[in-house]
Amino acid sequence: MEPVSVNLGGVQPVGSGPAAEPGGPAQGSNFREMLDGYLREVNSLQTKAEMAVRDLAVGKSDSVHDVIVAVSEADLSFRLMMEVRNRLLEAYKEIMRMQV
Repeated sequence: MEPVSVNLGGVQPVGSGPAAEPGGPAQGSNFREMLDGYLREVNSLQTKAEMAVRDLAVGKSDSVHDVIVAVSEADLSFRLMMEVRNRLLEAYKEIMRMQV
């Protein structure tokens, strides 16, 4: 079985990259752009899976394997996006519970 490679879109460790450098872009805009890019990628995978299922249903494609792979990729990316959302909401709630 081959190892699965996951494209994280150039995610860098905390404290590295242009946002950590003085005079670099604001961290908030980088985070927003990063999330926006991930959402676009998830949407693209969902669209690709939908088209693959449609092509199989109308007879344009006869590769069930490719359809299953596309649907699995879309499902996994959506689940990852939802988990990231859940973690962000939990972090926000924790910050709101902090006493100043």
